[in-house]
Amino acid sequence: MASIHGSLPRRRASGTPARLLLSASLALILSPALAAPAARSAAAAPLDASAATSAALEPLLTGEFALQAGKLKEAATAYADAARASRDRELAARATDIAIVAKEDALAAQSLALWRELGGSGAPLLASQAVLALRSGDERAALRHLDQLMTADESGWRRALAALSTGSKDPPQAARLLQKLIEGGKLPNDLMAWVAYGLYAQRLDQPKLTERIVAEVVRRFPGNPRVSLLRASQLREDGNKDEARKVLESVAGQADADPQLRGLIAQEYDALGDLQTAAATLGRGTQDDQTYALRASLLARAEDKTTLTALYDELRRNAHRPEPGRRLLLGQIAEFLERNEEALDWYRGVPGGPQRWVARLRAANVLHELKRGDEAYAALRALQSDASAEEDTRRDAYLLEAALYAQDKNNAAELDAYARGLAAYPDEPEMLYARALSYERNDDIPRAEADFRRILVAEPDSVAALNALGYTLADRTTRYQEALELIQRARTAEPDNAAIIDSYGWVLYRLGRNQEALVELRRALTLQKDPEIASHLAEVLWVSGQKDEARKYFEQARKLDPENRALKRALEKTGA
Repeated sequence: MASIHGSLPRRRASGTPARLLLSASLALILSPALAAPAARSAAAAPLDASAATSAALEPLLTGEFALQAGKLKEAATAYADAARASRDRELAARATDIAIVAKEDALAAQSLALWRELGGSGAPLLASQAVLALRSGDERAALRHLDQLMTADESGWRRALAALSTGSKDPPQAARLLQKLIEGGKLPNDLMAWVAYGLYAQRLDQPKLTERIVAEVVRRFPGNPRVSLLRASQLREDGNKDEARKVLESVAGQADADPQLRGLIAQEYDALGDLQTAAATLGRGTQDDQTYALRASLLARAEDKTTLTALYDELRRNAHRPEPGRRLLLGQIAEFLERNEEALDWYRGVPGGPQRWVARLRAANVLHELKRGDEAYAALRALQSDASAEEDTRRDAYLLEAALYAQDKNNAAELDAYARGLAAYPDEPEMLYARALSYERNDDIPRAEADFRRILVAEPDSVAALNALGYTLADRTTRYQEALELIQRARTAEPDNAAIIDSYGWVLYRLGRNQEALVELRRALTLQKDPEIASHLAEVLWVSGQKDEARKYFEQARKLDPENRALKRALEKTGA
């Protein structure tokens, strides 16, 4: 029910509607802007060569070339050489960062020592020390650094949580340190901080620790409805869904005048699988096109056509004026309700504004659903040649044409649509990316690789293309070392991206490094509940002999998406 394309896609799509993610989610807390040290991107622009001595220039350039090639150990070594030659503190910090991302801990420790010797101090240095102590198993030192980090500045609790997530070897170690941090009394009296640590404990599958944190939050912040939401989340994770619903019901009355709180409550009902109640919660209080759209989306996912029809009737009674956004939404609801003729009328009635272009694309899709394929394709070609249309719309018209031909299983016409689109928009990355995925889906790996590489020629630091190509080579070829180097380049730019961590874990598995793979795949699943990640973790556990735990993650993947391709391949391979 959304427009067909947004920004350049990742290897997998996100599951939860972004507009419902209003809570202090772990992904936000561990965002690259806040995380340390790994999230200080090792792929940032190179430092000015004038900052280094002539003796440092050669290793500095060597380091940049190695970084661009995904050879992180060589890059970290070269940057360390440059830092020693120039006695430059920033170069030493950069060398430490790259070595940590590369998991070259001995080299990271040497660079960190130089960084400290050159006057390095403060939160970034403490975070790096904490990560290395965690990896070495020195939990006493790690706790000391995390405690210091917690009070280093106002964002110290965020940095400490990021360092714990980055450096911990496995969930039990992370849980032990998390418990000691809570017991140490250094966590600030800040609701968001406590919620974040509670959510992290939840994601580590530590119900007792989560319950302890929740109890402390309730004691510290009595009467705050967001505390009740954390409690409901904890109960849900523990399997006490009825109790979770009671908690949500107890705070529902406080949400009528608070749109954000309504969104958070709806998100919890969504997580409980009660999509109708989530929609009803959003329906309380003042409504606008955003809340109407969210309600429609939830009801569509619930396949509750009765309630969705009632919403549709309510909206169309007030649609006598030409309001583009409302008419577009009505068309989308009608389309889901399979009232395709009505949907077509709504789309064609959108009078102007940016909604008009989305409506024209959706109208073509509806024509295809009505088995009026010739009209659908003619409408898309008219959009492609309409000089008044927005450039994104014209591009999307080629992408939608190709997608519809794919539904028709007309591979030749699909590829022709991509070819014409690329003739109109040479080397357009989204077009190349979509065609590469089509090639991969049809087992034409050489052509998929060629398109990913065309993106990288124009955009050498495209994280999406680096990750997708690296994963494709790891998953569909035996060129594992080459795949590793590509994924390493993506990791340096976005070290906390769950899809990239999953790719890294998968290539480690392909290389036979199963225990290292398990660490990465567990971390990826902690950051994002995703059927592909769960399937990968389950497969590695299965081949490692941990079949009972593997079955748990296979079941999780089935619940998330029983038709997932990675899940089907893993089940076929393992016979689980």
